[in-house]
Amino acid sequence: MPDKIATTPAMDAQGLSEPHQRVIAPHLPLTKRIKYAILAFLWYRVLLKGMLYYSEAKKYFVSPGVNEPDLVKTYPVRKSLTIRIFFPPSHNPTTTTTTTPKLPTLLTIHGGGFTVGSPHDNDTWNRSFSQRHPILVIALDYTKAPTGPFPTAIHDLAALIPCILADRTLPIDTTRVALAGWSAGGSLALSVAQLPAVRDRIRALVPMYPLVEHAPTREGGVAKAARRRYKPALGGFRAREGDFVLPMMSLFNWAYLEPGQQCDEPLLSPFFARREELPRCIFFVACEMDMLAHEAWRMACKFAGRRVPGYEEKVGCEEVVGKGRLITEGDERFAFEEMTEDGSRYRWLLVPDMIHGFDQDNIEGLTGDPVFMEDARIKTAKIIDPIGDWLLSGPLKADS
Repeated sequence: MPDKIATTPAMDAQGLSEPHQRVIAPHLPLTKRIKYAILAFLWYRVLLKGMLYYSEAKKYFVSPGVNEPDLVKTYPVRKSLTIRIFFPPSHNPTTTTTTTPKLPTLLTIHGGGFTVGSPHDNDTWNRSFSQRHPILVIALDYTKAPTGPFPTAIHDLAALIPCILADRTLPIDTTRVALAGWSAGGSLALSVAQLPAVRDRIRALVPMYPLVEHAPTREGGVAKAARRRYKPALGGFRAREGDFVLPMMSLFNWAYLEPGQQCDEPLLSPFFARREELPRCIFFVACEMDMLAHEAWRMACKFAGRRVPGYEEKVGCEEVVGKGRLITEGDERFAFEEMTEDGSRYRWLLVPDMIHGFDQDNIEGLTGDPVFMEDARIKTAKIIDPIGDWLLSGPLKADS
């Protein structure tokens, strides 16, 4: 079945600068479904377990206990889903009571193509963030596809978030809560925040290299990969001619999307959400050498009321920006912030010379590239400060 079934004209309410093709998830032939089922089994049982063992062994021998959470909890609404809690140095989790001063809180959602991953993947980032900002960090979990296809993960998060915010054993200032996520987790953050029961409790979103516009066919993925920036001069893993995420997209789509699913539904593809359906403060972070960067750029521009880039435009610049360098001002391809008349704030930050997942705990085992890893570690550390400063100076500011 063809995936393009209709052309929807540009609409001011959506902020589109051009017509878009309405896309539905295709019905795959039996042979391809069997192929993906086998690949999913191998992915779960072989590759991911190997990466997990590598990561856990590294933690045990190199830095045992350094980035472990202060608390691990479950809630009756989703007993199988474990959350991981990181306190800032100013608070002792063993002496927390109902009279302990409340903290602004950042809920985080891990990535993994909606099919893999766990809250453990971001322990280093979550610990670093909680140490450098007086913010409580809580890592969430959700059911993975194909066991839980769309919208299972969104419903899991929608059930967990109110329970966490109602937990009086945690020092959460419920008037100062933000939601962040990486990759699929960034998409889920933008999705679950559209639900009224969650949207009214969240002051800000920080989607990091999110998938915001589903393209469920191989051709759709190839088109996305063509819009990213390629820089062979960087050498190593980053000099590859294709995006390493692309070969996995078909498997992820098979697992997460039911055949016939309309892909421009805002809960699935948040690009098509309206401003009023989301919290009023959003900080988009993307990677220059990532096939998902272009759609995040388009969404950031759309919500900020700027010109939405065309599909023929590429993100970033041709030149290598350099080790450890961010461009936070002076070049709107890499950074901008807009404040609207109603007080909404939309910020864009494009991390130069970086690939998808550059700040993940398991990326070293995937790339095996020490030059890239040195650059990635510096930039991972550098983006934590502007995110925290932006939250605390605006949406999570006391009495804001």
